[in-house]
Amino acid sequence: MSVRALPVADGPAVRRYAVDLARRHPRLLAAALSLHVVAAVAALALPRLLGDLVEAVETGTTNEHVNRIVLLIAGFVVAQAVLTRYARLLSQVLGEQVLAELREDFVDHTLALPISTVEDAGSGDLMTRTSRDVDRLGWSVRYSVPEWVIAVITAVLTVAAAISVGWWVVLPCLLGVPPLVIGLRWYLARARDGYQWESATYSQINTTLTESVEGARTADALGIGRARLRLLDDDIAESFRAERYTLRLRTLFFPSMEIAYLVPVVGTLLLGGWLYVGGHVSLGEVTTATLYVQMLVGPVDQIVAIMDELQVGAASLARLLGVADVPDDRVATDARPRGEKVDVRDARFSYVEGREVLHGVSLDIGVGERIAMVGPSGAGKSTLGRLLAGIHPPTAGSVTVGGVALTDLPLDDLRGHVALVTQEHHVFAGTLRENLALAAGPGASEADIRAALSAVDALEWADALPEGLDTEVGNGGRALTPPQAQQVALARLVLADPHTLVLDEATSLIDPRAARHLERSLAAVLEGRTVVAIAHRLFSAHDADRVAVVADGRIAEFGTHDELVAAGGSYAALWASWNGEHEVEKPREA
Repeated sequence: MSVRALPVADGPAVRRYAVDLARRHPRLLAAALSLHVVAAVAALALPRLLGDLVEAVETGTTNEHVNRIVLLIAGFVVAQAVLTRYARLLSQVLGEQVLAELREDFVDHTLALPISTVEDAGSGDLMTRTSRDVDRLGWSVRYSVPEWVIAVITAVLTVAAAISVGWWVVLPCLLGVPPLVIGLRWYLARARDGYQWESATYSQINTTLTESVEGARTADALGIGRARLRLLDDDIAESFRAERYTLRLRTLFFPSMEIAYLVPVVGTLLLGGWLYVGGHVSLGEVTTATLYVQMLVGPVDQIVAIMDELQVGAASLARLLGVADVPDDRVATDARPRGEKVDVRDARFSYVEGREVLHGVSLDIGVGERIAMVGPSGAGKSTLGRLLAGIHPPTAGSVTVGGVALTDLPLDDLRGHVALVTQEHHVFAGTLRENLALAAGPGASEADIRAALSAVDALEWADALPEGLDTEVGNGGRALTPPQAQQVALARLVLADPHTLVLDEATSLIDPRAARHLERSLAAVLEGRTVVAIAHRLFSAHDADRVAVVADGRIAEFGTHDELVAAGGSYAALWASWNGEHEVEKPREA
């Protein structure tokens, strides 16, 4: 199955975000940079002192002078070590703060994604961004960026110190610039796209793996296991090609950079020796200049090496920031619903352009009415339920509440009118109380929470937990059974207190007797609300005010249970079949 990948931010957007992050911490950034500069200056004193020592030995000196220079060298080495230690510490602190803010921004943007976008993209892409891309960016922020900044500062100051020995040092330094610039331009023009390609292949592998695991039984039943394996092999082959491409970039780039490092050192020795023989410079100046140029090899090599890590981090950052570029699927207006009546008028919908799932559906739902939607799998019931809950806008026609299109309402306002509960539910890591308070906010009282649990017949088992409502559940806590987790989802619905409820087979995973008992418990809570129940079992339809039979993306029949049975159409056949099956089962249960 093809998926639509989430967008990736462009280069300017990545740079703007990086600058914005740096501006949030001006004092810490300034302190770290200052310490790095002072540490680099302390390191630059060593070649100067060694050059002076060589010149002093050449012209004649005393042991006292030599000892003084040695003590100065030792002092600068110690000072550099101490300053570097604290500079790196501040850089690490800054990196952790920046990374924490970046993660928070990413979570905010992810939670704001339209549900339709998440479904279109599949779980693999988002999972790869939240795991692999965050980890790779974390390495860049914690280590690569601070080390790269240190290397740049050291290189700039070293060049300045080398030139201070004499302007003749500029010439051999310039000899290393052409291969450095050419290599960097060639590499940077290809690296970003290469690493984004590499990350995209990991997303596709994760998507295929997730779908294969979740649909393992279906794949086995249909005999398509080998086809799924071939699909995974194709994904891995594509990832191999991407990895090989980025490896080729590195194997060509890094060796070529060695020329840029060696040429200035050799040039300084040759030019300095020639000038010394001609009497234009002293041996101490040649020594100092050569040591400075040799010192450039370390930071320049680090700049180039870390550039590769920065490209990896920049590609990951672009993927994380791309989540914020997803356009909203709704444009909220100032319109306010006039009442709670939900209407569907000639609604059409397609997930893929040109392939409609719903074909001109119309429903007139009365306020406080309970509608059951039944029909075969794939008929479009769940899709229509999502339109009724305002998750998807119709591609044509309208779905309104109080005369206002559902997708014209702000999400917070929409959820006060319509809420959807599906077969899929999630128990968050935290206490049972916190899981329930999500729907009503932190101000939810004990009485409200207990009343909601009681309404869905969950209070007894909730009180029986080791710490009652304060029991840790979810990941790392006590595992709830599927029926219990479903009851938690329904209790959240009670606390949210919307006027219209769309139940998409919300009790289908519970034991039939438990589901029947749960629906009886919910009857009092649902009283006075508009309810659209996508029914998996026909007893739900029997209890509804009216039944909508969905077939092939259309409303095939619409009326009361008795009317549809009397009409002898598709619903009557479904009812007779379901009734017959349950009558056969009764003797077995006895």
